[in-house]
Amino acid sequence: MQMIDVEQLPGTQTPPPVSVGGREISEADIAAEMQYHPADSAGSAQLKAARALVVRELLHQRAQMLGLAAQDSEAQASGDAIAALLEAELAVPEPSEDDCKRFYETHPERFSQPVLIEVRHILLAAPPDDAEARDAQYHKGVALLSELAEHPERMTELAQRHSDCPSKDDGGSLGRLMPGQTVAELDRALKHLPVGLHDRPLASRYGWHLVIVDHREESRQLPYDEVTDQVRRSLHEQATRRGLRHYLLALESDIGVEGVALDDDSGASLMR
Repeated sequence: MQMIDVEQLPGTQTPPPVSVGGREISEADIAAEMQYHPADSAGSAQLKAARALVVRELLHQRAQMLGLAAQDSEAQASGDAIAALLEAELAVPEPSEDDCKRFYETHPERFSQPVLIEVRHILLAAPPDDAEARDAQYHKGVALLSELAEHPERMTELAQRHSDCPSKDDGGSLGRLMPGQTVAELDRALKHLPVGLHDRPLASRYGWHLVIVDHREESRQLPYDEVTDQVRRSLHEQATRRGLRHYLLALESDIGVEGVALDDDSGASLMR
């Protein structure tokens, strides 16, 4: 049987030897870790896996130095040991009130109520690859819209008779929708529709939608007093990530890492 050389496989390469403080991380360990680090190529997944193992080994060796992990243990640091280590050595300042207010004012999109839309619709189902069915359903939709324009009170009746969506049992009502709560093609259109009956069928992968927007509540920034805790958490998380990154880069320099370098997002490797 002919042996396959992994170096010849597209997107793969033999990783350089990786070690932390003179302790080697095996290729087998890196290969096993790759499943937790999806990427657009095997080489990228390999690098992410190696960095994740380097991070955990750095923390393990530092925990050993401080007596938080057994000196004779080869296993990576446990969650308890890592938590104790970071509590002892990673100082993250609490954000000030001025910091919080400034962050709130410069990131209004993060602290806003999304657009809310009350919608009724009729779905005329047609597969995206069936041109004849889509054409027929489109023309049926145009006729129904003409009827609705003259007699909007017939929406419930027409939805029950013609819609292929389960919402027909509720007169076509989809309820109050936020962005992302319906099929993507319809979701994009709804962002811009005014209140009232839309004058043409809207296409989606499921067919054609005849839409009435009953109510729109536009996006608005929430009052600072309502989101103070959320603002403070966001700033604290940012500070923690920055502090952890600098801490790991300092450990990399002090303990020594061969074969791979930690990047600016090395703190993310702490968690899978």
